[in-house]
Amino acid sequence: MSAIGPALGAASALAGAGAAAGMLAPGRGRAAAVGACTAGAGGAGLVAGVAALSGARWSMDLPGVLPLAGVRLAVDPLSGLFMAVAGAVVAGVAVYGIGYTRCDEHEGHGASSRGAQAVLPLFALTLVLVPAAASVSAFLVLWEAMALASLLLVLAEHRERAEVRRAGLWYAVMTHLGLVLLLVGLALFAAQAGGQSFAALRAGAAGMPPWVRAVVFVTVAAGFASKAGGVPLHAWLPRAHPEAPSHVSALMSAAMVNLGIYGIVRVGFDLLGGGPMWWWLGLIAVGAASAVYGILQAAMASDLKRLLAYSTSENMGLVLVGVGAAGLFAAVGNGPLAALALVAALLHVVNHAAFKALLFCAAGSVLRATGLRDLDLLGGLRARMPLTAGLFALGALGAVALPPGNGFISEWLLLQSLIHGLVVPGVATAIVLPLAVAAIALSAGLAAAVFVKALGVGFFARPRGKQADKAAESPPAMLAGMGLLAACCAGLALVPGVLGSGLDRAAAAAGLTGAKALSGGSLQVRLQQVPASLAPLWVVIALTTALAVGAGLPRLIGRRRRRRRNARLWDCGGGAPTPRMAYTATSFAEPLQRVFDDVLAPEQDVDVTPVRESAYLVERVHYQRRVPDRIEHRLYEPVLAALARLGGAARRLSGGSVHLYLGYGFFGLVALLLVLAVGW
Repeated sequence: MSAIGPALGAASALAGAGAAAGMLAPGRGRAAAVGACTAGAGGAGLVAGVAALSGARWSMDLPGVLPLAGVRLAVDPLSGLFMAVAGAVVAGVAVYGIGYTRCDEHEGHGASSRGAQAVLPLFALTLVLVPAAASVSAFLVLWEAMALASLLLVLAEHRERAEVRRAGLWYAVMTHLGLVLLLVGLALFAAQAGGQSFAALRAGAAGMPPWVRAVVFVTVAAGFASKAGGVPLHAWLPRAHPEAPSHVSALMSAAMVNLGIYGIVRVGFDLLGGGPMWWWLGLIAVGAASAVYGILQAAMASDLKRLLAYSTSENMGLVLVGVGAAGLFAAVGNGPLAALALVAALLHVVNHAAFKALLFCAAGSVLRATGLRDLDLLGGLRARMPLTAGLFALGALGAVALPPGNGFISEWLLLQSLIHGLVVPGVATAIVLPLAVAAIALSAGLAAAVFVKALGVGFFARPRGKQADKAAESPPAMLAGMGLLAACCAGLALVPGVLGSGLDRAAAAAGLTGAKALSGGSLQVRLQQVPASLAPLWVVIALTTALAVGAGLPRLIGRRRRRRRNARLWDCGGGAPTPRMAYTATSFAEPLQRVFDDVLAPEQDVDVTPVRESAYLVERVHYQRRVPDRIEHRLYEPVLAALARLGGAARRLSGGSVHLYLGYGFFGLVALLLVLAVGW
């Protein structure tokens, strides 16, 4: 008997119990009860996902749940991978959330309110169940439930800050725009296939006209890419993630955005059965643009959570590059390279979930201890919050894709697939693949600068304010949750080979059968179709040994030669340095900003106030420089302005006359009948 069904049943029951506890439990024990139930639901989702990755399958029909359509659930290794990732993230973040909500300065409001506590386990359950949907109706219902639950959690602190309300508005509009795109694409798909179950879609896809398949893929891919934070539909992400409670930000950035990737893989590979090259070339272009643009915006950001949000857009861009490359290789008939590229993308989904959840939780610890997110006002946290600083450094190591971080192995696999894909004939591959490799290399270099800035300015510099100077370490529950996530990062960095067979099964469930990408056991990753292998554990041992020898040998030699003397450093007569003399996040990013001025289009303003008695003497000079999101500034603001003008013009039509409104209805009906008559 498969463990998937009982595990999903347990997850549903625990989530329901958690929601009830959030509404009914007393204030003192509410956080612990909700956190325990949510963590249990996440653990059950992890069990179900691992069982599916091991080869088990499960399905269930619930005809009475939804009118007319019913609900069909099915779990295969592809959906199991995303269920396992979501379950693991939920379990670690839920433990962290117990301490986070107990420390809420607005007791009874915000993240600790009854409403937010009741919605949290339901949101966690939708993260686990969305990959299990096996029909269009069930998928859309679960998808919308996930979107609404996350919106309510984003708005948890709307009473305290107006920025939360603005972020919630952006998120609501963008997520429902994505829903409309999904609804159009999947409804057209179901109508052409003659059924709305995934089995019917899979069977009917081959007989559809090419233009129908193209419309379905483009609309559905756009809707899913908006959830994944792909450029230019990313505008909600750097707004909602910073304003949401930090444990909610971790769930959204480490689990929810992954479901956008799942949707593209499920529809593009499994249900549609692949497509022409231009589908995947477009996806590679979107992914490369998202990766480079996202990390550039992260490099300019001084808000710690906004920086991490843009980093999510960058990493999801890398995953989109891998998915697009897999589709491209499959379109030209190279199954082994397609499987390798898809496995690399899926492994990066897993790695990103681990280190990004840890980073957002560490950022939440900083916010709880200082009340600040601005790196320019932080500093000195390494001495005051040493455990949080160490955990943030571990997550940052994964984000920069350097050994021994867990992000290294997946980006290495992605580069291997792209580089070896250069042998595929065709002008498109000869142009696109080198550009994709360059985009990945550029994003990796910029990511190193981004997290050096975050660590150096926020944790290692001197404190720049009273809040940072008085910071204290996080409570045990928050540290325990971060410790679980850190253990996942360490395991993925040292022994990623344990996921090899599961990733191969997930790629096969997506339709890339007959080619295994990885082998070699837990201590070594060996590529089956490409002459390349890597042993991450030995790489870590070698780096650790080299670092220990390089740092310890000079000290040992120096200690034998002479005794150390303590003396004040020569300061050129300028006195001891102050925090004002140290780099801020803004000044650290300024050289990069100059290099990418044409892309970032920074705005600056100089306000000179002269002395009242003389226009030639200056009393004050105020200089301000900001780097807005250029896509938002050039794309969304004109659209919003046009809609505002259209709304103003439409008000003139509402004169208050019932006869006028009846006339509008009559002429509208006549126009509709004419359109139907001509179209018929």
